[in-house]
Amino acid sequence: MTKFRPLHDRVVVRRLTSEEKTVGGIIIPDTAKEKPMEGEVVAVGPGARNEQGQIVALDVKAGDRVLFGKWSGTEVKIESEELLIMKESDIMGVIAS
Repeated sequence: MTKFRPLHDRVVVRRLTSEEKTVGGIIIPDTAKEKPMEGEVVAVGPGARNEQGQIVALDVKAGDRVLFGKWSGTEVKIESEELLIMKESDIMGVIAS
């Protein structure tokens, strides 16, 4: 990854590509495809501060495969790679491998 480091409880996610064919073999054009809601965590911030001022570490780490909401995150381009930056609370869960 780059020298980009997310702040607080933000997470950088690389969206994973989905299959381009349906079960029946129909090829779906890019314009009709829904963007996948699964991705790989690329980088995480140090965590958010609680009411006592202590930093609470995030539950996700770089390399985790995660599911996130359809409209979650902000799309950014870093070193010509399309990535998403979102808060950890936008992530629904980690996919066990």
